[in-house]
Amino acid sequence: GNGSEGEPWLWPPCDERLCLALPVRALVPVTAVCLGLFVVGVVGNVLTVLVVCGYRDMKTTTNLYLGSMAVSDLLILLGLPFDLYRLWRSRPWIFGQLLCRLSLYLSEGCTYCTILHITALTVERYLAICFPLKAKVVVTKRRVKAVIGVLWAFALLSAGPFFFLVGVEQPDNHTDFSRECKPTPQAVESGLLAAMFWVTTSYFVLPVICLNVLYGFIGRELWRSNARLRGPSAVLREKGHRQTVKILAVVVLAFVICWLPFHIGRIIFINTQDTKTMLFSQYFNIFALQLFYLSASINPILYNLISKKYRAAAYKLLLPHRAAERAFTVTKDGGSYTQTSASTRN
Repeated sequence: GNGSEGEPWLWPPCDERLCLALPVRALVPVTAVCLGLFVVGVVGNVLTVLVVCGYRDMKTTTNLYLGSMAVSDLLILLGLPFDLYRLWRSRPWIFGQLLCRLSLYLSEGCTYCTILHITALTVERYLAICFPLKAKVVVTKRRVKAVIGVLWAFALLSAGPFFFLVGVEQPDNHTDFSRECKPTPQAVESGLLAAMFWVTTSYFVLPVICLNVLYGFIGRELWRSNARLRGPSAVLREKGHRQTVKILAVVVLAFVICWLPFHIGRIIFINTQDTKTMLFSQYFNIFALQLFYLSASINPILYNLISKKYRAAAYKLLLPHRAAERAFTVTKDGGSYTQTSASTRN
């Protein structure tokens, strides 16, 4: 929210042409970072969806989750232009009531969705590593698709109240210029807005506790199985498990680093009374906003850095002729071909 109701000398001027949330010297670098994240995030997530949908060998249960998460992250990134617009012109809101409500609702719903995907994915890896025989029966592609459908439905339903918590408000003399997309007075006074912010916080805290416990079990199992490995196929399977866990652990770590400030910022904002804290809250939330959008952009980069198989599929998709040439030259040398096929199994 724009705290322009505080002492006026602390806030940038707000008139018909420009209504800044922060001084220009702060907004220019923030805008540059956000636009960069938008481009990288949209390209990376679209690529992830195409890689998972386009190649049969990429349609593993893990990758189905990652592909669905990429769709969720794309929808989160669609809210970025609206947030940027609000930073430069918090008033008047020109996009109408529906887009005001939809931008917040989708942002919250997809945020919940991404968290649930990361948790479900970790549960699936936990089963695959700690109970491999049971996992082969229980974890099928068909079931994973059904689970993904349930995750989306649950996330979008539980974010439902946010659709009614904001609206286009006209506080000052009911002029068109005073139109703002912000929480409605009823939402604030009834305490529903604060309650929903706590729902969002619990959507972060509870999964993080759950993820820590599961990674504890996974780590212990990998440590034990390392001691009793027998035969080349067991070693290869173990290598595959470690690779997947490495990807997921980095994704979870990025998720925690990117989202913790966002939740801290919201808690500060809800409990802010004085103008000085409001100003700090405003700056802190701008920092948290950039990390929030970084979390929606970073996963494809992480997959690319960690997974050889993802890298190979992305290369094949983007440069099909070069990939075909590369495959041909590799095939001529039998030794390097077998090595390549083994190394892309991750």
